[in-house]
Amino acid sequence: MSESDQEIEAKFFVRDLAVIEHRLQQLGAQRTAERVFERNLRFDTKDGALNRDRQALRLRQDANVVMTFKGPARAGESVSMREEIEFQVSDFYAARRFLEALGFTVSIIYEKYRTTYTLGGLEIVLNELPFGSFIEIEGPNAESIQRVAEELNLNWEARSSASYLALFFQLRAARKLSARNITFEELAGVSATTRDLSLSYAG
Repeated sequence: MSESDQEIEAKFFVRDLAVIEHRLQQLGAQRTAERVFERNLRFDTKDGALNRDRQALRLRQDANVVMTFKGPARAGESVSMREEIEFQVSDFYAARRFLEALGFTVSIIYEKYRTTYTLGGLEIVLNELPFGSFIEIEGPNAESIQRVAEELNLNWEARSSASYLALFFQLRAARKLSARNITFEELAGVSATTRDLSLSYAG
């Protein structure tokens, strides 16, 4: 695995993305991608082998169409570190048919709005999910990620290593929801609390 095929990031549950965005602007961060709607299809085998092995196969549509594979996160790390291979494709529907022809099926759909900044060579993503707001900081190592988190006045101890899918499943169990996907339609009116997600607000 090459260094370019590795994702190193930390995720934070926050009350108000506008506060974080204002702080980014004060620090001189550059907005590299405007707010965009993102729709993701996550694929798996019929017996759920990818999920069981903590792997992910995803097809994402926003301003572009991107196919992504993620391996399992490494244990014992202070941030999420996992293999990530992704590349652009030209046709969302053709890519979906391609994956389905190989025997994969859509296991879940999830949506969000995403705004992207860079600061000190790191990428900061502001994510608006149907059930709450999150910050992701991605960089070359845990030390640089922690430094930027502290510059943004985020509580480092409140970071989460859980995936959005894992948080959704926890929310669904806590609220006894019938939603099958993380979409704005299915989760209309649902706002997760720290108790629902077993998280603290980082900012």
